[in-house]
Amino acid sequence: MSRRTVHLDNTLALALEGFAWLPNRLRRGGADALRTRVLGQRAVALHGPEAARFFYDERHVRRQGAIPGPVRSTLFGHHAVHTLDGEAHRVRKALFVALLMDGGIDTLVTRAGAAWESAARDWADRRGPVVLFDEVSRVLTRAVTDWTGVPVAPEDLPALAADLVAMVDGFATAAPRHWRARRARTRREDWLAGLVERVRRGDAVAPAGSAVREVAEHRDVDGNRLDPCTAAVELLNILRPTVAVSWFVAFAGHALHRWPEHRERLRAGDPAFAEAYAHEVRRFYPFAPFVGGRAVADLEWGGVRIPSGAMVLLDIYGQNHDPRIWPDPYRFDPDRFVGREIGPFKLVPQGGGDPRTGHRCPGEMITVALLRDLVVRLARLDCTLPPQDLRIPLSRIPTRPRSGVLLDVRAAA
Repeated sequence: MSRRTVHLDNTLALALEGFAWLPNRLRRGGADALRTRVLGQRAVALHGPEAARFFYDERHVRRQGAIPGPVRSTLFGHHAVHTLDGEAHRVRKALFVALLMDGGIDTLVTRAGAAWESAARDWADRRGPVVLFDEVSRVLTRAVTDWTGVPVAPEDLPALAADLVAMVDGFATAAPRHWRARRARTRREDWLAGLVERVRRGDAVAPAGSAVREVAEHRDVDGNRLDPCTAAVELLNILRPTVAVSWFVAFAGHALHRWPEHRERLRAGDPAFAEAYAHEVRRFYPFAPFVGGRAVADLEWGGVRIPSGAMVLLDIYGQNHDPRIWPDPYRFDPDRFVGREIGPFKLVPQGGGDPRTGHRCPGEMITVALLRDLVVRLARLDCTLPPQDLRIPLSRIPTRPRSGVLLDVRAAA
């Protein structure tokens, strides 16, 4: 008679350990795959580039039914592209590829740079420090709403930026942050659904080729236009991830403080080094702990059986700090990316594989382009950091420097 291993539910451990939860268990198990339970469900955790290749193969793992309700209600939205598979996913994904990858990125970066320079003049005029994270969230909100054709009055911008940040900040907790995120999503979905309806009626102007126009007119795999609520969800899935680059910019500010030897190379404006710096920020700092899907059939990977329908978790944070992949992984070293090609399943802070067809984030190119530009502007900013708490708690998902990175900005001479 065979014995069946009972796996204790690890939901509490995940809440307590955060980013370290999955890497710790994989390390203790001495393997790149293990069985566990989380949120009351059986799960198999996988680690490494070959695991990423396996995970992003739709013959193995699907997304439908994999994203927990609380995450859909805060981070992604219900009926979003992230929840689709097969042809339905490919048709919806093509909308995002056209908007986020096939053109217009330079225009967004230019808008963000102009918004940064305008804001920086204001920072220098203030008495006392500014919070880099908060300020960048408003810079990026201004840039992405202009870029997408979403009309926002200047006085309404801070509230919108706060709501977009809240949707990201509250997806992985049952605390008040989660309920702020839900309220923010409901408020902004209602607002954008109304905008889509007005555009369709001709009561609001949306420029040809803008995200508002393209989402309003998009036809799904069934040939029908998105209902206004789903259209609003997908518009938020352009606005929200762009503003989420605020996390990376705050991490870049933290890195410039800890390793100031890189500042002069960034100030010189070498695009190759600036991009390498952006990649190292994305690798080194904690952004996503893992991603999840469901097994399509009874499978096996790394000697571990994966029952059909089980949760499959891909270790993101652990892979980005694996010494087998990244020598001396806890050393911040942008030069590891200078002049080197990055494999599609190696650096995975925003997923792996082909973003044009698979579930890798299609906005990753925008993230890198914005970060590449803004780290140079940050390095050139004449500022000092006053005493503050720059610790980054790994138990918090998502996390960031506790102070948000306080800057005392001096006016240009």
